[in-house]
This record gives sequence, structure tokens and C-alpha cells, in this order.
Amino acid sequence: MTLQEITGSAHNFEECMKCTVCTAYCPVVPVNPRYPGPKQAGPDGERLRLKNPEFFDEALKYCLNCKRCEVVCPSGVNVADIIQEARIRYSQSKPKLRDKILASTDTMGSLARPFAPVVNGVLSLGVTKAMMDGVLAVDKHRTFPKYSSESFEGWFKRKAKAAQDAFKEKVAYFHGCYVNYNYPQLGKDFVKVMNALGIGVELLDKEKCCGVAMISNGMSKAAAKNAAINSGAISKVVEKGLRVLTTSSTCTFTMRDEYPELLHIDNAAWKNSLLLATRFIYEAVDSGRKKLIFKDSYKARIAYHTPCHLEKLGWGVFSTRLLKMIPGVEFTLLDSACCGIAGTYGFKKENYEASQAIGKALFEDIASVAPDVVACDCETCKWQIEMSTGYKVMNPVSILAEALDTELTAEANRS
Repeated sequence: MTLQEITGSAHNFEECMKCTVCTAYCPVVPVNPRYPGPKQAGPDGERLRLKNPEFFDEALKYCLNCKRCEVVCPSGVNVADIIQEARIRYSQSKPKLRDKILASTDTMGSLARPFAPVVNGVLSLGVTKAMMDGVLAVDKHRTFPKYSSESFEGWFKRKAKAAQDAFKEKVAYFHGCYVNYNYPQLGKDFVKVMNALGIGVELLDKEKCCGVAMISNGMSKAAAKNAAINSGAISKVVEKGLRVLTTSSTCTFTMRDEYPELLHIDNAAWKNSLLLATRFIYEAVDSGRKKLIFKDSYKARIAYHTPCHLEKLGWGVFSTRLLKMIPGVEFTLLDSACCGIAGTYGFKKENYEASQAIGKALFEDIASVAPDVVACDCETCKWQIEMSTGYKVMNPVSILAEALDTELTAEANRS
């Protein structure tokens, strides 16, 4: 019998050589003594758990799943995946009401959107935050992202869909729940940039939250249902020859890497067709296939933060090179550091102090640079940085949309 048949997993914990470099680079270990660290929680713990599931430690919930342990592991061990799969397989802890609310992004977004101004106002009140702190254990210091009165899907159908038929070349867009319910402007910016490049945009027939918040909150079955729906929708457009682009590093990473590893969803047919928008745009421009022409008037001091999941993908270089193409940009690449929020992790009362301590080095780095704007491909990093530093955070796609001379760019890509 193979190891995979025994454990239900292809994780390679036996390749761990016990160097502890993962523990040295773990952002949680220095700020939370309750977390045993990735080496003990991952490869070492898995050996014990295979002998007796009672060796499972609920303290594994303090893992951020930031993947920094996997980035630095010299043996290529899937340390974080081992930890997350152990939580899925052995944890007896059931999701709390708070966890279900935080993880159910599609449901909460659908409920909040029609009443967005009221919901946003109520969530910003000190008394509301105090009640959520006391009743749900959502930390009162946390600022919630605002909801939009109009969904991105609604805007696209009303204002953009018909115009996409004019383009021979097309891509599909996985917008994610953040763009749909919280910040449709990023989706609008994506369509604007794609159209300027001479590329039409279509949406997936069905799209659900990528499931990352459900995975981290002990709702793996619900996450797998979402993953199956997304996989089917992506497969349909890929079969038509389209690439599927995203504007979220975490959505991209989750669907490419976590679907097969943690949710056992086979994505081999479409994995390599799913790309972060900045990678697609950079490769199109770098190859000479597409052109970008920028406004002479655009000037900005931009500092770029590489999200942890994008660092794991190794794709941060595409966003940084795109931003450096803008003549009016004074660019700074911030030191590699976790912002500490890890999706819903930093919203929880028991994690808030550690979350802020993890992000402290990044916050100080940003303050020392004092940029006009921080660029980042992750929406939850945006929430954390804006709340903790006061600096504006923009997705590189939105920066491109601001800096582009769209008329000249569109003309150049027609010729």
C-alpha cells in the first residue's frame, strides 16, 4: 500500500530533513507561543498523527496558511498543505457562527448589497463593533470592507457586456466575491485595460467564492462544492480556447494549487489556463503582441507589497515589471513580509493582536517609504494595510487603468 493510499494525501512529509528553516521564517512563531511551528505542526506531527489521530493538536488553527514555509523549504515539502489537510481530516472543532458568517462571502454579499449604505454605516459604529466583539468574537478594532450598492456582475450586464462582442480576441474573467460585492471598480478597471489591449471580456456562466475562507474556517465540504462549480465553469470556457484571468492573488492560488491538494478537485484540464491578470498583460506586452501607451501626466510614488500567496506562485515579478513600465512611476519594492491578516484570520478576536504584530514590520517599511500609493494584488492585504497604516492601496490593474492613455493604447493595438 502506498503512502497516498494510507493517508489519502500525496504530501511529501518524509522528505523533511528537520532543518527548521520553515520555523525560522514562520511569521506566527515569534508572536504566538501557542502555535507549535510549521515543522512540528506539519511533517513531525504527521508522523504521529498517522500512528494515532489523538496526536492532532487544535493549535494548528493558528497557522496562517501563508505558504512562507513552503517557499523557503529546501526539500520542497508541502508543509502548509500538510497542516491544513490535518485540520480537515482530524479536527473535532466545529465552525462557530462567526466563522460561518466570515466564510460565507457570497451569502453575506448578496444580503448586504441591496442595503449597502445602511450596512456600511452600521458596521462602522463603535457600538456595533463592541457587540460583535462581545457576541461573535470579531475584534472591535477591525475595520470591515464596505459593500457596494451595485454588484460588478450587474454593472457588467448593463454597461459592458454588449460592447465585448466587437472584440475578436477574448478572455474570461473570474472576478471573485470581493470585486462583485465590495469593490466593483477593480472589475471595471480590468475591463477597461483589456478593451484597450483589444481584448474582450466575458464572465463565467457560474461563479462561486473560490472557497479559501471556507477552507480556513473548517468548512471544507462547502468549499469543495464551490470548487466543483468553479471548475466546471472554468472548464467550459477553456474548452472554447479562452484564458481565465483573475485580479486576486489568493483566488488564483487557491484554485490552481489548493483545489487539487486540499479539496481533491482535479483541475489538470484548466490549471495552466488560469492566470493572474498582471502575468497575462506583462507576457502579452513583453512578447510584442500588445502595446501599452501611458499618459505623460501620470506621476506616482508607488511601493509594491508582494502577497504571500503570490510569492508562493512566484508571480510577483509580473506585477512589479508592469508597474516599472509606467514612465511616471517612482517604484519601490517593499521587503518580503506577511501583512498578518490572512483573510478572515485577522478578524478574529483571538488572532487580532498576533495579526497586527505579524504585520508590524511591513507597516513600518511602508511608513519609511511614504509612497503616494501601495500596490498589491491581494484584497485582504489591502484591508490590512489601509487600516493599519492609513496609506491607500490599489491593485496594479487599477493603477494601469489610471495611467494608461486608453485611446492611444486601443489605437496601437488595432494596428
